[in-house]
Amino acid sequence: MKIAIIGKGNVGTALQNGLSRGGHETRFGHRDPNESVVDAAKWGEVIILAVPHDAADDARGNIKAYADGKTVIDVMNAMDKNMELGISCTTSTAEETQKQLSKAHVVKAFNTVFAPNQSTAKVDGQQLTAFFAGDDAGAKQTVAQLTRDMGFDPVDCGPLKNARFLEAMGNMLINLAYKYGMGSGIGYKLVKA
Repeated sequence: MKIAIIGKGNVGTALQNGLSRGGHETRFGHRDPNESVVDAAKWGEVIILAVPHDAADDARGNIKAYADGKTVIDVMNAMDKNMELGISCTTSTAEETQKQLSKAHVVKAFNTVFAPNQSTAKVDGQQLTAFFAGDDAGAKQTVAQLTRDMGFDPVDCGPLKNARFLEAMGNMLINLAYKYGMGSGIGYKLVKA
């Protein structure tokens, strides 16, 4: 697939590495005029929003005209300066993305995995779980396949409103790593009987 990655920081770069390894063609869109957000969004069959939460509105505005009918993967975690959840528990960044890109098919994914582990889908040789949530069945199938191609064990967490729980899980992982000293070499793995 052709995947536009909006944001070229640690997360965008890690996702690009994992998706390329999985056989997908990627293109970045970010502040560099040589890698235009608009050009990437036009080109991509799937668009990944991998920008900081405080840059979300700008990024959404730049891709809006090119997101209709496409799967848009929201990777953002909204956090405040104290590493607390930076958005109300009655919404999520993914739901806000869906409101602003009303004709896109938004799926929450990849936010519960640290950037270094996004490219490998593993921690210490163990496969990680890729949790995702969305309202469009076809978009969720696309995301499940992309995560499989990268080496993750995909788990469908239901409708997009459940992104609220995934964002809280992302926040907890960040707190465990940085407030409680566990470091970024940790990750979630769902064990099924």
